[in-house]
Amino acid sequence: MPTKSNPPIPTHQEDPAQSLSVKRAEVEFHNFASLGEPERAARVYAEENQRRGAILDRMREFIGPMTPFLEIGANAGHSSYMLCNQYGAQGYALDISEDSLRYGIALKEKWGLEQAPVLVAGDALHLPFKDGSLQMVVAFQMLSQFMDIESVFLEVKRVLAPGGIFFFAEEPMRRLLTARLYRCPYYDTMKPWERKLFDWGLMGFIVKDVIGAHQEESFGIHQNHRMYLSDWHHLIRKHFADQRYELYVPERGWAEKWVKRIATQTDPHKSEWRAARLMGGTLASICRKAGVSPQIDPNAPFESRFRCPDCSGDLIRNAAQTLCCASCGYEAPLMEGVYNLLPTHDKRELYPGDRGDIIDFSLPSHEKHLGHGWHDVEGVYGNKYRWIGARASAWLENVKGGEQRLRLRGFAPEPIFQASPRPVVEVFVNGLPLKAWALDRNGLFALEANLPEAPRYELEIRVSPVWSAPNDDRELSVNFGMLRLIPME
Repeated sequence: MPTKSNPPIPTHQEDPAQSLSVKRAEVEFHNFASLGEPERAARVYAEENQRRGAILDRMREFIGPMTPFLEIGANAGHSSYMLCNQYGAQGYALDISEDSLRYGIALKEKWGLEQAPVLVAGDALHLPFKDGSLQMVVAFQMLSQFMDIESVFLEVKRVLAPGGIFFFAEEPMRRLLTARLYRCPYYDTMKPWERKLFDWGLMGFIVKDVIGAHQEESFGIHQNHRMYLSDWHHLIRKHFADQRYELYVPERGWAEKWVKRIATQTDPHKSEWRAARLMGGTLASICRKAGVSPQIDPNAPFESRFRCPDCSGDLIRNAAQTLCCASCGYEAPLMEGVYNLLPTHDKRELYPGDRGDIIDFSLPSHEKHLGHGWHDVEGVYGNKYRWIGARASAWLENVKGGEQRLRLRGFAPEPIFQASPRPVVEVFVNGLPLKAWALDRNGLFALEANLPEAPRYELEIRVSPVWSAPNDDRELSVNFGMLRLIPME
């Protein structure tokens, strides 16, 4: 039995396809996106499953067997639950966020589902699966979060068996017809003039990339929106032997409908290919790996397809349901339904637990870091938070030494913008002003500023204006879900 003491720590190298800072932002953002508005999220997930299931139904004959499958970037795993219950497949839901996957367990109960995938926290660039161990890999709205999309294709191709299927969808195609002026937020955080342009179908002709990219980019999630339809086609043909496409060209308002109609009518084959080149949209593709699919035993123990994320050795499951590597001592216990199979270095950075340089409001231990001004904790799973009024205080310890960067993750509600068009968040550190940020939109925000080296940082956060909710006597401004130090990168 491998021991817990002194496991080897592999040398970590920053991956150019997706930096550690982006992975850190994804873990935090996915917690908010999955858990911030549970009822709304459940409705959106059900709508996504309808769209994705319709594509599966149309391509069912081309796809063939689905077991065992892997969904990468699964978020709450809702599409994996669909594959298990609607299509009778068996497989795995993998996401970098543990808490997003745990929310999927709540979805299973809410929707009254019987079957569930194996839930795995992991990295799409370092999949913890053996070569040729899977029949199908699916991915939705996640490839564009990698600067080098081909690196994900290579990992997918590695874990797929010969003849296996890679099904990805809802990936952006870059458009030619746009002035590329700026990044635009989602509709619910647009300004009135932006909504008017969106409703007319004109917004797509002026924005830099995908509508909604502003929120992820402002949170620290870098996105790759450089891929034209021809680039996707070239990449798919390079790595897969056969493929099927479905194109979704936008038709928002009279302007886009008019341009799409003309582009389709002037296309030599009367297809939407020319419209997609001009106007972008999203791509769905079913790709088949070269070779003939072998017989994969669907009844094999689920751990038999895993490999150690540190040394690529075999993982075994002990009586306590912990996955253990006999070669290097790596261990992954089953924690509230989820196995964390990230490489050791990434796991320590992305899931540090109770540490002096992090105030994670989802952990009970966060209270020892707080001073005055914090209201009671609210929220669920990994999206717990506390409201403040005009000011609040806290402290952080410089655990690693050296210069640090302060990161504040919070949420600004609509009422604060009714009190002021540009609310201000100001931070003082060790009695000195650090930085002031003017917020221009409601919703999630992430604020960062460099800190001088010090053993301890006493923080005071000041926010103006304040507001109050009906039947609530508290003074409110914004809420925070995490305060932390991150290394200078």
